[in-house]
Amino acid sequence: MLISLIILAIVSMYYAVNLIENKYKELLENNLTKFFFKSDFKVPDKYSNVDRNNNGIADPLDIVSSARKEVEMKTKYKSNYYYGGYPPEGEGVCTDVIWRGLKGAGVDLKTLMDKDIKENKKSYIRVGQTPDPNIDFRRVPNQNVFFQKKCISVTTELKERDSENLQQWQPGDIVVFLQDYEHVAIVSDKRDEDGIPYVIHNTNPNASEVKLSWFKCPIDGHYRWNY
Repeated sequence: MLISLIILAIVSMYYAVNLIENKYKELLENNLTKFFFKSDFKVPDKYSNVDRNNNGIADPLDIVSSARKEVEMKTKYKSNYYYGGYPPEGEGVCTDVIWRGLKGAGVDLKTLMDKDIKENKKSYIRVGQTPDPNIDFRRVPNQNVFFQKKCISVTTELKERDSENLQQWQPGDIVVFLQDYEHVAIVSDKRDEDGIPYVIHNTNPNASEVKLSWFKCPIDGHYRWNY
């Protein structure tokens, strides 16, 4: 009887070990397949090669590089009113990432917006009858109106691992959020393993680079500068 129990225990242990071994083998194979499959996913670069400032770098990448300096400096999130319009280096809000980024490609956003606001006050819901060049160009709804008028509007849908969709999200693009959370960011040249782009933005406590999927609010605008 004892021998039979020993034999039964040995057989049961054998099957248990094989079951565990096969299960871990399956998990390992699945993870390896997943890893290699994801690493093989690439989104084509479709950004403009225009180099209007003649520095040898495409303007969209100039925008990203200039915006990324905000991250490298850890620009402090500070909402304030500044005479002259521009906040000092090292502080600002989300809209300051935009004009600082565009400046890297030789675009003077403040001058362009001030001119358009002066000529089209009724189009800008955050302006009223008296434009204020010290702050108007730094308001998210005002930037959104300007980009709607002057930029190329691109899809606001974001689909992971969908090459056709994701190649519409290119470095230097501008993303606007208006519902519940007025915010704006610049699309980075960096993507995750699913092709989701990162964006460069500034929210409390400082400027940072995060996945676009980090935002849970709807995307209201996606724009590309007319290079």
